[in-house]
Amino acid sequence: MILSEILRQKGSDVVSVPPGMPLTGVLAVLGQNRIGAALVIENGLVAGIVSERDIVRNLWRHGRAALEMTAGEAMTRELTTGSPRTTVAEAMQMMTEGRFRHLPVLEAGRLIGLVSIGDVVKARVGEQEQENLSLRAYIAGAA
Repeated sequence: MILSEILRQKGSDVVSVPPGMPLTGVLAVLGQNRIGAALVIENGLVAGIVSERDIVRNLWRHGRAALEMTAGEAMTRELTTGSPRTTVAEAMQMMTEGRFRHLPVLEAGRLIGLVSIGDVVKARVGEQEQENLSLRAYIAGAA
């Protein structure tokens, strides 16, 4: 399975915030949408991502003053991205090695969606279930 198939199933809507939004606003967006990260979009382009981990890290470093920071100040700027043709296995490897949970999907430099580790794991489990069914059918037919 490839990422375009995951996006076709889950949709390509992405929750985003502007770089000038205070972290208190970002927290509200994450809480209201029940998500762990939001892309930071500036001038129509992905500037970074701000996740729960980014917020916790900044609270640890700066204490209460972190809540006065903006999404642009707190975000992760160096993003690993996937393409519509990235396989589920490749996405899992990128996310595991990079220790992140959200992978923006770009096509020709344009954002087309965002997949989470949950999306990727769900797709991989579905692949394994299909493989098991196919093997069982093959074994039953060969017997």
